[in-house]
Amino acid sequence: MLGDVLQQLSTLTLSIKHCCRLPRLSDLTPPPLQWPSPTVAAAQVPSLFREPYILSGYRPIHQDWRCYLLSLFQRHNESLNVWTHLLAGPVLLLRWWANAGTLGFAWDAASLPLSVFLISALTYLSFSVAAHLLQSHSEHAHYFFFFLDYVGVAVYQYGCSLSHYFYTSERAWRESFIGPLFLPGALFFGWLSCAGCCFAKFRYQRPYPFGRKVCQLIPTSLAYVLDISPVAHRLLTVSWTQEPSLPFHALQIAFFLLSALFFSCPIPERFFPGRCDFVGQGHQIFHVFLSLCTVFQLEALFQDYGRRRDEVVEVFGEKQLWLACSSILALFLCCILTALITMRQLNKKVQDKQDRDK
Repeated sequence: MLGDVLQQLSTLTLSIKHCCRLPRLSDLTPPPLQWPSPTVAAAQVPSLFREPYILSGYRPIHQDWRCYLLSLFQRHNESLNVWTHLLAGPVLLLRWWANAGTLGFAWDAASLPLSVFLISALTYLSFSVAAHLLQSHSEHAHYFFFFLDYVGVAVYQYGCSLSHYFYTSERAWRESFIGPLFLPGALFFGWLSCAGCCFAKFRYQRPYPFGRKVCQLIPTSLAYVLDISPVAHRLLTVSWTQEPSLPFHALQIAFFLLSALFFSCPIPERFFPGRCDFVGQGHQIFHVFLSLCTVFQLEALFQDYGRRRDEVVEVFGEKQLWLACSSILALFLCCILTALITMRQLNKKVQDKQDRDK
């Protein structure tokens, strides 16, 4: 009897000690940070993640998400693609702050298109950073983030259209046959470019055939030709010496055309396979030129805004300004819906393939 009582007291004492023991340092220390694995050769990642003529510098798939976030500070073949657009955002914000202070920027109806342009530019830059930083996680992540990237591009296209229409266009251009159709057409082609890119990504596998380029480049090219038409008209009809914004507009067109060239053609890596794995890829050069295009576009639009801000509401009306600018939300929702539908079809396609392989 006494032995049982002593045993119970001993058990109770041990329990109290266990409950009241002070935490050890190892218990308070967070788990060690998992750093990204070293980069690997193209043969060690699935074909979906391989780029033509890029032979190394790939991040292994199926790492923890934190590894891809931390790969922002790792040397890999997507590093410059991430940093070029990541740094372009602060540059735009700094130029916005400097120009707004100089021109006495006011938050009113006249400034709406310019504000929407900045938001659209930051949207496409952010979505592009996310795509290039996180797409290597898995096949699902690759498609999801690049579909999101296409949404950002469509939003940016329409943001450009709004600012060109309200600040850059001339009366003669607006009274032509294209003037009344411009904003509805910009909305449609913005969605079409997103849908075309999503379809091409879903439909075609590497090595990509010519049909993929057609699905991507034709809608995007049509959208750009329409979006830039008021700028081109003004460049051809107005004296450059009288308009300080026109050289900036010319530069934004030149940088866009250069970016389109390097986006469409894998140069210079085509001529130097394996030597442009980390620096010098055509897509990296495309990012640089596109960022420069956006920066010069912002400079030009601030010049146009400063010249026309007092007459924007009088010429177009406050109702049209609000309606046109708010319609970018409709475009964003339509593009998001298109991307989600394509993603659902992709998941179904992958599931059917897995069922057939069983």
